[in-house]
Amino acid sequence: MTQHTPARAHICPDCDGFPTVTITTGPRNRDGSRQTLTATCPTCKGTGTARATTVLVGVGR
Repeated sequence: MTQHTPARAHICPDCDGFPTVTITTGPRNRDGSRQTLTATCPTCKGTGTARATTVLVGVGR
């Protein structure tokens, strides 16, 4: 008997599904930990998924 397969999520092509990253900077805090910056993917706005795109193809004359 066949199994129902859920639809695949459309992974963002810019971040490949990793929408938020933390980047360490050079300086350290007083407790010895590194200072970090958080960057979010501007295309998917931090969701990791993108809308399905529709491609229109012209056929004929």
